[in-house]
Amino acid sequence: MRGRLICAFIMIVPYIFTSSCISTGGSGLSGHLSTALTTVQEVSKASRPISDEEEYYIGRALAAKILTTYKIYNNARIVDYINLVGLSLAMHSERPITYGGYHFTVLDTTERNAFACPGGIIFITKGMLQTANTEDELAAVLAHEIAHINNKDGISSIKSARWTEALTVIGTQAARQYTSAEVGKLLTLFEGALDDVFKTIVLNGYSQQQEFAADEKALSYLKKAGYAPGALVDFITSVNMQGGASQGGIMKTHPSSAERLERLIGKTQSITMDADSLNKRTGRFKALMRKYL
Repeated sequence: MRGRLICAFIMIVPYIFTSSCISTGGSGLSGHLSTALTTVQEVSKASRPISDEEEYYIGRALAAKILTTYKIYNNARIVDYINLVGLSLAMHSERPITYGGYHFTVLDTTERNAFACPGGIIFITKGMLQTANTEDELAAVLAHEIAHINNKDGISSIKSARWTEALTVIGTQAARQYTSAEVGKLLTLFEGALDDVFKTIVLNGYSQQQEFAADEKALSYLKKAGYAPGALVDFITSVNMQGGASQGGIMKTHPSSAERLERLIGKTQSITMDADSLNKRTGRFKALMRKYL
């Protein structure tokens, strides 16, 4: 029975993430699953929160689900550059290290979008990169997504009843003793939890308060990392001028763009940046985008 569960997970999680890219393959998934189950099989109470390790595995599975719709843009220079910017921001956040680390990559689509999977995997589309005018605007998008991960906005969308039921099953006995019915139930619960997160991140968008909170943290990350906090205002304005973002993702939110801009502008007007540094970052960004995107 455990073999069936592993096979099912292989179908859901066919991607192994590295520091700068994603490659396909099922190697090691049996071990990953065993590790994930081991972390929770000694649970005595079903009310505990999702651990960082469990968040990581859910995020990996969500990334795999997203990659059934989108292809990876395999350009090492662009991916390395996105990771350099993203990691510099993450290091200035309140959660600089996650269980599996932060990983940034590009989706090969002209849609304007970005997705933050629980645990640290962040996707940004070619369309979103093409919408950004500067490295600071790119940093603003990544900072916003990092904030969602740090706030655990995606993982919090898992229905509490579903998680409680899963923990109840897992906590009853060791994995090797699972019955066929229990294995089937766990897989159904896992798929349901994954669907909860997918609907929030990709389809429905976050709540108004979650978006406002992510914007606030993004401004802080940008400032601490040496980027212009006002770049978030510039980017949202640029997206609006170009017809808005694609369905779902970063711009499909309950607060309107106008509401977000109204709150952000007042917080960024008094912040000035060194013009020479800004120009250097912008030149670097445009040169890379022209050559590799």
